[in-house]
Amino acid sequence: MSVNEKMIQDIVQEVMAKLTIVAAPVCGSRGIFNDMNTAITQAKKAQNCIHKMSMDQREQIIKRIRTKTLENAEILARMGVDETGMGNVGDKILKHRLVAEKTPGTEDISTVAWSGDRGLTLVEMGPFGVIGAITPCTNPSETIICNSIGMIAGGNTVVFNPHPAAVKTSLFAVNMINEASLEAGGPDNIACTIEKPTLESSSIMMKHEEIQLIAATGGPGVVTAVLSSGKRGIGAGAGNPPALVDETADIQKAAQDIVNGCTFDNNLPCIAEKEVVAVESIVDQLIYYMTAEQGCYLLSQAELKRLSETVITEKGLNRLCVGRDARTLLGMIGVTVPGTIRCIIFEGEKEHPLISEELMMPILGIVRAKDFNDAVEKAVWLEHGNRHSAHIHSKHIDNITKFAKAIDTAILVKNAPSYAALGFGGEGFCTFTIASRTGEGLTSASTFTKRRRCVMSDSLCIR
Repeated sequence: MSVNEKMIQDIVQEVMAKLTIVAAPVCGSRGIFNDMNTAITQAKKAQNCIHKMSMDQREQIIKRIRTKTLENAEILARMGVDETGMGNVGDKILKHRLVAEKTPGTEDISTVAWSGDRGLTLVEMGPFGVIGAITPCTNPSETIICNSIGMIAGGNTVVFNPHPAAVKTSLFAVNMINEASLEAGGPDNIACTIEKPTLESSSIMMKHEEIQLIAATGGPGVVTAVLSSGKRGIGAGAGNPPALVDETADIQKAAQDIVNGCTFDNNLPCIAEKEVVAVESIVDQLIYYMTAEQGCYLLSQAELKRLSETVITEKGLNRLCVGRDARTLLGMIGVTVPGTIRCIIFEGEKEHPLISEELMMPILGIVRAKDFNDAVEKAVWLEHGNRHSAHIHSKHIDNITKFAKAIDTAILVKNAPSYAALGFGGEGFCTFTIASRTGEGLTSASTFTKRRRCVMSDSLCIR
C-alpha cells in the first residue's frame, strides 16, 4: 500500500493525540563546551571507552537513543520549527520517528571471511576514532541523531559543528544523546559540540589532529571546504531532484505522489521533488489532477513574476522563503488561498530560476518535453550533475532503465513519493546524510568505519 497524504495526516494526528504538549526544557551541559578543542578532547576520552565496549553494549546505548528520540520527537520538532521558521511540526515528528526506528545500528557492522588451504582471512570494520560532523539547519536534530547512531555503532564518537541557525535544537539533541548513553551505562560526551558554532570552530575541527574523518551535510560550500581539508571527507551536498513523468505513467497517482513528496516538511528534505519534467502529451492531464485533487495552485504569469522576484533577490535565494508553506509564500505576493492549498505550480522552461535553482519550498515548476528522450535530456540538465536524487513515474521498464543510467544519481525513486527513498513507504533504511558528491550514497554505520584485514596463515581452516 502506498503512503499518501491521508496516511501522513493520520499518523500525525495519532502522534499528536498521544503526546502531551510541554515547553522544551533548557538544554543541559552534557557534551556542550565553550570551545572546539575542549569538545574534541572530551570526545576522544569517550571514544577510548566506546572502543573497548562490546557490540552489545554499544547497541544498548543506541537502543536508549532511539527511545529518547521517540519520547522527545514533538519537542524536537517544535524546537526546529520555532528556531528556524522552516518546515512543519507534524512532518518533523514523523521524521524523528523514522530516524529512531529505521536508522541502522550495530547490525550494519559485519565481517567478511575467506577460508582455504592457506588459512583464514577476515576483513572487519573498525572505528575511525573521533569523527567531525557539520550539520544543516534544514534537518538539524534529525541529522545529529541519525549520524550519532551510525557513528557510535561503528565504535566512534562525534563532534558536531551545527548550523548557527539551528543551534538550540542541535544542543538539545546532543544533550539528549549523552543522557541516553549514561542511562544505558555508557560514557558521557559520546556526542559533543560547542555553545556558539562558527566558521572558525568548523575550521578548527577540520584541522584537528584527532579528527580523521569529516562528514558534512549541507550546501555545496560546506562540502567543498571539507573536501579541501586534507582529511577523509564524506560530502552530502545539494541536489535539485527532477521528477520525470512519461505517457505510460498512472497520471493521477503520479500527481498525488509528486505533490506528497514535494510538500513533505515544506520541501526541506534534499531528496524532495524540486521540479517536474513531463512529456507534452500528458502535461495538461497532470496539471488537472494536481489542481483538482492535490491542492495545487496554478500561478498566472503576473503572479509568477512577483513570486520569482520575492523568492530570488539580487543577493540570491531569499532565506525567509525557505521551508515555508504554500499559503505563506502566496501571501507574500498578495494572494490569499484556502487552507487546502499546499503546493504552488507553474509551467516554464528549464532555465527559469524557480526551476533550475534548488529552492527547498513547495514550488513545482513543470517543464514540457517533446518526447521521452527530450524529457531525459532536460531532467539530466536540471539535476546539474549533483548525482543526488531523481524520480520517475512510468510503467515502461526500458524508459526507467534508460533514465536511471542517464541520471546516475545515488537515489532514484520509481512510481512513489520521494520520501520512499528514506524507508517511509518504501523498503530500506533511513539516513539524513546522502553523500552523492563523494560517492558513499546513503550513509549508515558501516560508512563510518575503516576496513581492516586480519590474516591467519596456514591455520584455522578445518574444512
